Amino acid sequence: MSEMKRRDFMKASGALALASIIPGSLRAAISSESNILPELEIELRAVKGRIALLKGRQTEVLRYQGRVITGDTKSLIAMPNSYLGPTLRFRRGQRVRIHFINELDVPSIIHWHGLHVPADMDGHPRYAVQPGERYHYDFEVRNRAGTYWYHPHPAGLTAAQIYQGLAGVLLIEDEDEQALLLPRGEYDLPLVIQDRRIDSNNQFQYIGSGMASMMDRMRGFLGDRVLVNGHLNYITKVAARPYRLRLINASNARIYKLALKNGQPLTVIGTDGGLLAKPASVPYVTLAPAQRTEVWLDFSHYLVGENIELYSEPFGGEMEMMGGGMKCGGKMGSGKSNGGMMAGPSNGDALPVMRFQVAEKQAMTSSSTAINLPETLSRIRKPEITNAVNANSPRRFALTMQRMRWGINGREFSMMAVANDEKVRQDTTEVWEFDNTVSGGMMGAMAHPMHIHDVQFQVLSRHHDDKYANGNKELAAGFLDQGWRDTVLVMPGERVRILVKFEDYTGLYLYHCHNLEHAAMGMMRNYRIS
Repeated sequence: MSEMKRRDFMKASGALALASIIPGSLRAAISSESNILPELEIELRAVKGRIALLKGRQTEVLRYQGRVITGDTKSLIAMPNSYLGPTLRFRRGQRVRIHFINELDVPSIIHWHGLHVPADMDGHPRYAVQPGERYHYDFEVRNRAGTYWYHPHPAGLTAAQIYQGLAGVLLIEDEDEQALLLPRGEYDLPLVIQDRRIDSNNQFQYIGSGMASMMDRMRGFLGDRVLVNGHLNYITKVAARPYRLRLINASNARIYKLALKNGQPLTVIGTDGGLLAKPASVPYVTLAPAQRTEVWLDFSHYLVGENIELYSEPFGGEMEMMGGGMKCGGKMGSGKSNGGMMAGPSNGDALPVMRFQVAEKQAMTSSSTAINLPETLSRIRKPEITNAVNANSPRRFALTMQRMRWGINGREFSMMAVANDEKVRQDTTEVWEFDNTVSGGMMGAMAHPMHIHDVQFQVLSRHHDDKYANGNKELAAGFLDQGWRDTVLVMPGERVRILVKFEDYTGLYLYHCHNLEHAAMGMMRNYRIS
């Protein structure tokens, strides 16, 4: 190891070594594969910043700033006039090296959401670096082409850092996807959807103190305004032709029921882990926190000057308040207070999201790509349930609440803790079941978007408690369980079974609720592949 690399490593790992929580921490800064020259080397800095979000005082934000050190400069594209980080473009099979530099005044680390990477490259909070320190990532891109994203993952700070702006889009390409005539370039639009509360000084308002703030933590923090790509009242001009829309829910807790105001069905072509086998037509898309959905939308049938609005339809039944004489019944989504403890925005509010404005007609030629949507999009090689080591006895994870704290199987997050029922074997396929029928305490059952690091999985089945059937039906048509997922929405009174294969890597990974306040309150655990 060169002296320069040695000093870099010592600087990056010193604070963590003092915490005595990272055995073998040499891997954290210098990967075992880092002697392989990368095809793409980039630098990402987490910094404080300001942005002119509204007239008047600028909004203080946290943001990622980046640059390409080695490789194609088009691999990193800044999001125009936005607090969001640059969009990263990787290729399957590409060797990537990323230097993360933390210029915040609190610890941070980056998680590559949805990516299949070694454990020490995944952004586990045990590797969080202190202010002024850095972390080096080296990995091969092994995922299918698709829409992914990146965001911070330090223990206890993830929710606040994402809310203040730390997030970015990560797109992966492969040969199979590139062979399809799908919209490219300016006709391929990532759309990052987030909700926020903004105070009278144009600042993002996050959790404060008092009873209302306690409830914000318990149910997840919800905004009353929607931003797309870091902009309020977002309008994008489009040509009268097909587009590929990559919808990313980067909100802390809000579930969206995305539909077109004119009632036109949505044609879905992809989910978390890439393209579907065939397009699917749905009346709306249910998009839980951290989930992604790709939509083919053809504007050729609209006139120049027309506006097409995307909004989140109202829905009810996402949450029931139980115990203590409290009951929140009926339809949610009025935007009105549900009483003193439930004042403020609700999950299920009807909210405008964005508008597409048709600005020009465009002659479609064979060279324009994407004149017609292909009938077959990809070949999905699913693992077989017959190969699962526990096909008849799924590994069960109960989503629980005890003593006003969220948990999994009654346990809360501990940095290095792994229970016996959280240990799996490399090169095995398992059935997991997320059980959302057992929550207790003052809060009753709530929806939980469950995310597993390192893997993409297939949803096998959903079983409902009849008591919650009506609420579940309001979102069921938009679940899109036929695709690859790394995050699945588990509704109140529901048991969801998934099929997941653990391959290539060993080590400690996270699984957790991606309602970020729920994860911060304990609904996050480690699992170990050995």
